[in-house]
Amino acid sequence: MPKVKVDDIQIYYEVHGRGFPLIMIMGLGGNADWWDPRLIQALSKKFKLIIFDNRGAGRTDISEREYTIKIFAEDTAGMMDALGISKVHVSGISMGGMIAQELVLNHPKKVEKLILCSTHCGGAKSFPASREVLEMLAADRSTVSQEEIARATIPLLFTEDFIQKNLDFIELSIRRILKAPISNVAFTRQLNAITEFDTYERLSQIKVPTLILHGEHDILIPPENGAILAKAVPHAKLVYFSNAAHALIEEMDKLIEPSLNFLAES
Repeated sequence: MPKVKVDDIQIYYEVHGRGFPLIMIMGLGGNADWWDPRLIQALSKKFKLIIFDNRGAGRTDISEREYTIKIFAEDTAGMMDALGISKVHVSGISMGGMIAQELVLNHPKKVEKLILCSTHCGGAKSFPASREVLEMLAADRSTVSQEEIARATIPLLFTEDFIQKNLDFIELSIRRILKAPISNVAFTRQLNAITEFDTYERLSQIKVPTLILHGEHDILIPPENGAILAKAVPHAKLVYFSNAAHALIEEMDKLIEPSLNFLAES
């Protein structure tokens, strides 16, 4: 398993394909195993695709530091430096989209284009999830098994209709989640980092081309957040998916095309 030393941790990463580098940043509790293989296959045909496990997730070291979204962004920038990559396209989903915002704001010369999926700006300007969803995220995970945690995660990622009609895919998704699950300690640290995150007042500083993708059935980060980001980031393009939830899996084929078109634009 390839790893690279960044600051006080060893980061697990994978490289797929060739071409201009594209880094994809996963969200809360997730890791490289969570990416849909169809997305990896499509993007790696055009780009040198780099996926990795964030600090504390999967096969990357947990460390004893207090986590912040800025630290995650510095981890990503440090990984680029360690791999000898000076500039990339960046795509982040959920917490990964928050990390991507911090990365482009703090290291603008490292980012060519930006894709923000199912994410928000944090702070008072973001549109919150329902109390029920927030309570699910904050629930005590120490008394349940990893499989129970994985199964409880599924309704946060996909629509109920998709779950009922794609039971084999759901079981495969659960196996992916269980392959290298995050510890309860690291999950809590990541969740706390999200709670403290807020970029709204700085979003006008983003000067790179930006594409915002959001599912209209997202209960984890409600779709109103896509419009908030699109209004705050100069010249950002917003695409909604009418049948998709947080993971955007329901319309993966429709997601791939605008992503590739956006990245190919001169």
